[in-house]
Amino acid sequence: MPIFAYQCQGCSHYFDLLVHRSTIPACPECQGTTLEKQLTGFAVGGSDGGMDFSGDPGSCGSCGDPRGPGACSMN
Repeated sequence: MPIFAYQCQGCSHYFDLLVHRSTIPACPECQGTTLEKQLTGFAVGGSDGGMDFSGDPGSCGSCGDPRGPGACSMN
């Protein structure tokens, strides 16, 4: 079940929501359903079982660039 970040277009409230298959997202402040999905970072599980939120892409090929390993160095 993914967690998405939204901003309500009605009241501008920003919130995160755990989305189930049948979930219809609604603003917890005003119950509005006109929402804009926000770009967010992602967590990567570390070897110790914890989460790493550093944003460091790691070694070559782990950044997820759709052009393939090493492509992010071409930016």
